Amino acid sequence: MDNRLQAFERLLKIMDDLREKCPWDREQTMETLRQLTIEETYELADAILAEDMQEIKKELGDLFLHLVFYAKIGSEKGAFDVADVLNGICDKLIHRHPHIYGDVQADSAEKVKQNWEAIKLKEGKRSVLEGVPNSLPAMVKASRIQEKAAGIGFDWDNPEQVWDKVQEELGELRAEVKAGDASRTESEFGDVLFALVNYARFIGVSPENALARTNTKFMNRFRMMEEQIAAEGRNMQSMSLEELDRYWNAAKKTYI
Repeated sequence: MDNRLQAFERLLKIMDDLREKCPWDREQTMETLRQLTIEETYELADAILAEDMQEIKKELGDLFLHLVFYAKIGSEKGAFDVADVLNGICDKLIHRHPHIYGDVQADSAEKVKQNWEAIKLKEGKRSVLEGVPNSLPAMVKASRIQEKAAGIGFDWDNPEQVWDKVQEELGELRAEVKAGDASRTESEFGDVLFALVNYARFIGVSPENALARTNTKFMNRFRMMEEQIAAEGRNMQSMSLEELDRYWNAAKKTYI
């Protein structure tokens, strides 16, 4: 037997044992697992950003366990089992890749995405924006919305047009800030972020990953600054901004 199948069969058997014999595992429901699954997904995301392959492997294992757990509960309810889940995704992949399993031509990733959205509409979707979860983080959601709209041709022609839109939105934001209208300022600020997310797509940058890396970089620099100031027996709260800037600039040389 293929070692991949052996490993998967082993996990399924362990899941059966845990569900039968472990008091904690017996008590779990899809609802109790939900938040844990979200946490595991974020831990995987952190490992990917850190480019830590061993941690990625570990977190993928945790997610595999959760997926098998949901399938086990589904089978207990008589709703579906793991075979139904796997066959379902296999059938969907074959149906939505006619350029591989049929006679449709698609010679670019962009064409594949366009075909994908067209097929989903034929399947009964009322909108190309269906399937974007409401609870996604706002920046990720903006990216997915824009990708799906672009998939049916509703898109700019080039990055310069998008950058012009960013500049336009920035001008509108500045006008509302000067006018002092809090509600309009918030609205225009959202438009600026949405336009920047769109620009990121055109220049091949993941805005979520970019901001996550910047957050990590800032935290590393700030912690180094704190450690250096503490090592010198000083108190940050009593220091001037000019003094803090000197420590900040020193930290920046370490964490570029």
